[in-house]
Amino acid sequence: MLGIEAPEEFGGGGADDFTYSMVIAEETSAAGVTFGSDSVPSNLILPYLLEHATEEQKQRWLPGFCSGDIMFAIAMTEPGTGSDLANISTTAKLSEDGSHDILDGAKTFITGGALADRVLVVCRTSPYDAQNRRAGLSILVVDTTSEGYTVGRTLEKIGLRASDTAELSFSSVKVSVEDRLGDEGEGVTYLTHNLAQERLTIAIGASATAAAAVQHALAHTKERDVFGKPVASFQNTKFVLAECSAEVEAIRQFVDRALELHNAGELTVPDAARVTLFATDTAGRVIDKCLQLHGGYGYILEYPIARLYADTRVSADLRRHQRGDEDDHREGSGVVTH
Repeated sequence: MLGIEAPEEFGGGGADDFTYSMVIAEETSAAGVTFGSDSVPSNLILPYLLEHATEEQKQRWLPGFCSGDIMFAIAMTEPGTGSDLANISTTAKLSEDGSHDILDGAKTFITGGALADRVLVVCRTSPYDAQNRRAGLSILVVDTTSEGYTVGRTLEKIGLRASDTAELSFSSVKVSVEDRLGDEGEGVTYLTHNLAQERLTIAIGASATAAAAVQHALAHTKERDVFGKPVASFQNTKFVLAECSAEVEAIRQFVDRALELHNAGELTVPDAARVTLFATDTAGRVIDKCLQLHGGYGYILEYPIARLYADTRVSADLRRHQRGDEDDHREGSGVVTH
């Protein structure tokens, strides 16, 4: 499941179709569970490895990636920079003998950071240039057992509690030049290359959770009796469920079309932003309405709708980080995702 789109020679599924990611999102949401941070390696990190890793690196990393024996995370966000990659202060300096980089700095909001075996760290490998703020950033694939690599706090979140989110620090961490991903200084180019898929991933999640919320609400209102009859039999309940059903269908149509374009290689970054905006906003409304139909039970974490309500809030944060100056921000980097 982690490597459905990886080549079969590395233990992957060999599928060139992003629809499988939608299937996983829909089925887990319908069951009221999550696979933690599975979408980060599968939908965000794998494209970087497939596109920019050398053949030797693929041989080393992809089999363990696909089997789940090697957990990956990606570290962009820093305490003082947020999604503004141009101001990244984590640095990597080449050693005198040219065999390794020396990594120093800190990252925060790193999904999967507490449990990762390898972390793609975005860092500055050349001095800051005010005339070209996007230049000089590279990606190092850091072994988390390296001396000087430290996992700080695992952050307590109001939602997505099955996914660890951590602070990381690097103190003179030695990273072999063989673990540099792609060319030096091309980090921002690589990060923006997968931006449409990353945004689509958020939209797919919103579509799946909104649909699940309606099903959870329908099941609960049929089972819950008030004044001697099921909540589902009241006219107001029917009105609310009908509205939610219509909104879910609208999300699905929008997301399905975006998925078709993506599979054909035609989904643009602006198109992906539009579907993400619509899907997350609408899903938030739907989940809120469905929680209300649960009455007091909707506030209890034992019920899937309560977890959906808390989890969906992060989508607004992710979307907020898509705004701003496109030249200065790595749009969509996300307060929690990376």
